[in-house]
Amino acid sequence: MSTQQKKMAHMALPADFKWGFATAAYQIEGAIDKDGRGPTIWDTFTAIPGKIADGSSGVTACDSYNRTAEDIALLKDCGAQAYRFSLCWSRIIPKGGRDDPINQAGLDHYSKFCDELLAAGITPFITLLHWDVPDELEKRYGGLRNREEFPLDFENYARVCFKGLPQVKNWITFNEPWCSSILGYSVGQFAPGRTSDRSKSAEGDSSTEPWIVGHNLLVAHGRAVKAYRDDFKEANGGEIGITLNGDATFPYDPRDPKDVEAANRKIEFAISWFADPVYFGEYPESMRKQLGDRLPTFTEEEKALVKGSNDFYGMNHYTADYVKHLDGEPPLDDFKGNLETTFWNYRGDCIGDETQSPWLRPCAPGFRDLLVWLSKRYNYPKIYVTESGTSIKGENDMPMEQILQDDFRLQYYDDYVKAMATASALDGVNVRGYFAWSLLDNFEWAEGYETRFGVTYVDYNNGQKRYPKKSAKHLAPLFESLVRKE
Repeated sequence: MSTQQKKMAHMALPADFKWGFATAAYQIEGAIDKDGRGPTIWDTFTAIPGKIADGSSGVTACDSYNRTAEDIALLKDCGAQAYRFSLCWSRIIPKGGRDDPINQAGLDHYSKFCDELLAAGITPFITLLHWDVPDELEKRYGGLRNREEFPLDFENYARVCFKGLPQVKNWITFNEPWCSSILGYSVGQFAPGRTSDRSKSAEGDSSTEPWIVGHNLLVAHGRAVKAYRDDFKEANGGEIGITLNGDATFPYDPRDPKDVEAANRKIEFAISWFADPVYFGEYPESMRKQLGDRLPTFTEEEKALVKGSNDFYGMNHYTADYVKHLDGEPPLDDFKGNLETTFWNYRGDCIGDETQSPWLRPCAPGFRDLLVWLSKRYNYPKIYVTESGTSIKGENDMPMEQILQDDFRLQYYDDYVKAMATASALDGVNVRGYFAWSLLDNFEWAEGYETRFGVTYVDYNNGQKRYPKKSAKHLAPLFESLVRKE
């Protein structure tokens, strides 16, 4: 960042800007059979040998279900103003369906937690579903693959939450529908693990199922938003949206128009797949051209539900890629847009330093670029950065004293937050919140506990004890220097 940019970025974020940390139910709660919770697709998936890197699961995780007071104390100690977390659907409706009984104990747990957050001066941002679909719905009718049943069951679950948690003003329907669709139904890496690769799964069709699932998630999102706006928003006074993930992109060779076009297409296949229907009512032309009738078509009723269904744009962002176009017909299981991604460009420049996560390399300028790209495409919506953070290469194998000195993560946050502030000051980006991923080291899905993202070290071998890392205390003064005073 230049001296001028640093000067412009100072006090560049709006006075009502909120910052905090993000987590997800299955990754931190544990207590999978406590107080009437039903099984989720992740409980089923992690029980299959070979699906999780270290053979682990979320059975205990960070034990956060039993440690809500401890987690709130951590948030306060870090100076957080807000906390984004997800509800476990099967804690609230164990079997998931609209005709299935509600588990009041589960709802009461979340209501008490929200009350205690608010009492501590921390604003709850709730995600209704962060991938852990009730397992009964998967068994009953194919879960996310069912266009008729799933949206109705999700709407009912959302209504139960809106009614049962009236103190909550900030709602997110789904976290990263791209991951649910592609990793769950194309690659087979995430629950329920369906894919055309028969070495990984006996069932699944990577050429059709991810696009069906993505469509159904959009319709379910639209139904939940309509329910909130029709029956709860006036009294509640809150807002609702969806959280989408995607990487920043740079052309492999900016002199090649095909690489420039492919870099744009990569974002369309990852983000605009969901954002275009929400803002424009239709899928991107690039997707329709490549996928043809494998991409579902919105009925008029579905389009009415989905178009305009965001009060804000939820943005999960971590990394960037160089993008190179591919010639010829893409294979039927292609989900990127007939292109390849790499961390090196044609000159041999590397996009960022290696981390523990093979897909993640820090690139703060890419974060600013993507904020601008999204703002221009979707007419400068209010943006909450609902996740952003990094793992550190080899962190899990370090002695605890070294883990607590996480300068690499601290630098990531410093660079990314300042890039975001510059986008706010110089580019007109309407960004209103930032949630660091994550408050705690936790169950990192297919990577198990081998990868750590937390600003707090969790000692899994000694009762899930928590130890704040160096980065935990860095964000409060950073935002203090960047957010305008009232």
